[in-house]
Amino acid sequence: MTQPKRPSALIAEDEPMLRAQLRTRLAQAWPELAVVAEAENGEQALALQRELEPDIAFLDIRMPVKSGLEVAEELGGACHVVFVTAYDQYAVAAFEQGAVDYVLKPVMAERMSKVVERLKQRLDRAPADLTTLLSQLNARETGGPLRWIKASLGPSMRLIPVDEVVYFHAEDKYTKVVTADGEALIRKTIKDLFDELDGEQFWQVHRGTIVNLRAISRVDRDYRDQPLILLKARPEKLTVSRTFAHLFKAM
Repeated sequence: MTQPKRPSALIAEDEPMLRAQLRTRLAQAWPELAVVAEAENGEQALALQRELEPDIAFLDIRMPVKSGLEVAEELGGACHVVFVTAYDQYAVAAFEQGAVDYVLKPVMAERMSKVVERLKQRLDRAPADLTTLLSQLNARETGGPLRWIKASLGPSMRLIPVDEVVYFHAEDKYTKVVTADGEALIRKTIKDLFDELDGEQFWQVHRGTIVNLRAISRVDRDYRDQPLILLKARPEKLTVSRTFAHLFKAM
């Protein structure tokens, strides 16, 4: 007797930690799903999809080389698409259309379960036409997150590329901007700063701390079994508060 074909999926996400988290959540919510490939950028995603023809593509909206939106456009309905994003405005637009699903970063188990249920219902139908939706999402993409920080360094001012920041830490009325080779101060709260940063690159891990995911070497556990962040370019370790510990549960 012929075994029914297992549903298959491709994961496209440029951050290794987030890719691993997405894979873990999928395995928990849908053990029968075969993740047949993982891509680090949009070009790889397109090549792997054309070679392996998975049923579903999980596409990070912001990826190098080609964005998830560009990949979805080029796929042209070849498979079902789920967008992975840190931006609620994209997710809400996609969800309201009802033609495509989404998961927000960090990926929560409850949301993944809902996405899986919807996908199971759609697998026996042709993938939806995303033309109108993609044009709307592309229009929203033009704003973009904060790219430069204007910070005080003693008596002088310095422009710091956001990509160079290892972490931000609240100090009295200021926020400390920590890079691999120094520190500076800005007059902006952690809350206001977090709203302006790229949520796919920067996570708040404590009431007063935001970390650049690309600056993380690894995540250990302290004596209370709470996540403890080790950095690539700095000796200090960052404590993750209980409020934000769930971000690292699937890692």
